[in-house]
Amino acid sequence: VLRDDFRQPPGDVVVAAGEPAVLECVPPRGHPEPSVSWKKNGVRVSDKDERLTIRGGKLMVASTDKSDAGIYVCVATNVVGERDSEPAELVVF
Repeated sequence: VLRDDFRQPPGDVVVAAGEPAVLECVPPRGHPEPSVSWKKNGVRVSDKDERLTIRGGKLMVASTDKSDAGIYVCVATNVVGERDSEPAELVVF
């Protein structure tokens, strides 16, 4: 089972360059419990980048850079399939 509705979709975030940013979402209920990943401008975000941490439904950027700005989507995935959240914008000024 994987429901359609995100319990908490991510919201827009505005930060100054160099500040940390946190995008947060709570995935839909599912069985098994869905895992959360993120897409930025349609491309899967890799946590290989040491500035990025994905923990639970949170995407944390340690020190934002102009290049981090973009449209982020929270993706919930389990064996049934995947659901994308509404998009949220990260603005870096």
